[in-house]
Amino acid sequence: MAPYPSPTRDGAVLTAELCRALLTPGSAEEMSRLLTDLCTPQEIRTLAERWHVARLLDGTDLSYRDIHDATGVSTTTIVRIARFLRQEPHQGYRAAIDTLAASESPSDAD
Repeated sequence: MAPYPSPTRDGAVLTAELCRALLTPGSAEEMSRLLTDLCTPQEIRTLAERWHVARLLDGTDLSYRDIHDATGVSTTTIVRIARFLRQEPHQGYRAAIDTLAASESPSDAD
């Protein structure tokens, strides 16, 4: 059993603990249950919308306005997602999109 943490307000420690917890689900269903416990329905919806917009920005030629009209996500949020997808050094969206694309592509070993 993992040791219990000490109480803290340190954002880096809290974030590291959350990241470790988010790595524990072994399936989409398990992740859904964890997110349901961690987040409000609106927080989950917001995360899901951001992920959807990132995939639209990466995989289509839709304009920001077209994405806004189709999804209802604000253009300010769309611009922010595009910046993180294309310019920021974190590359979290890029890594996740590329990993999913690799896992969903047909194998060349046929």
